Amino acid sequence: MLEKTRGVVVHTVRYGDASVISDVYTEAFGMLGFIVKAERMRRSVARSLLLSPLAILDIDFDYREGKSLQRAREVRLSEPYRSLPYEPLKLTLALFLSEFLHHALRNEQANTALFRFLVGSLLWLDNRERDFANFHFTFLLRLSRYLGFLPSEQEVLPLLKAGERQALPYVLRMDFGSMHLFRLTREQRARLLQVACDYYRLHLPSFPELRSMDVLREVLD
Repeated sequence: MLEKTRGVVVHTVRYGDASVISDVYTEAFGMLGFIVKAERMRRSVARSLLLSPLAILDIDFDYREGKSLQRAREVRLSEPYRSLPYEPLKLTLALFLSEFLHHALRNEQANTALFRFLVGSLLWLDNRERDFANFHFTFLLRLSRYLGFLPSEQEVLPLLKAGERQALPYVLRMDFGSMHLFRLTREQRARLLQVACDYYRLHLPSFPELRSMDVLREVLD
């Protein structure tokens, strides 16, 4: 059956010389795997951007329920980014988030509110010119609401060291509008990120250590 959906790319690998396989969180079907031949992508620039982390796409495809891979008929950029794939710091954030979402959304079903949160957050980051150094763990905190395990103080306290607990109520209220008010050191950001990932691991037991975390720690001042 021919279907159309928007989707956010969370993982892509090349398949032979003329195809890619992409895991995409779609608006209409949740997480799906797609095999896409190069000629199905409009122009060479779209071919390269499809491989970019967190690309937002419009996809026409033949839906086969129960199949591990869906065959895309046509792929188009739905919301072209202005800065996310091109600025080194934002690209590092995108690489981390794409790896994170690849594991966090692995079995996630369709959820319109979740999809809108993903797209809205990514476009917010793309258009932000400064004061986004706290974006990654603010995003993880807000994402947990849509996955059904928004943290409470009681759940997070055991993950913290004694000297970290005083700031917890403020951190849990952090959002994109207020996060710039939190002036954190590189070490504090790294620690918050580790705690956030540990918290996700409590709820998603198969959630692994992320390879991109070390790179992210290095570039975020």
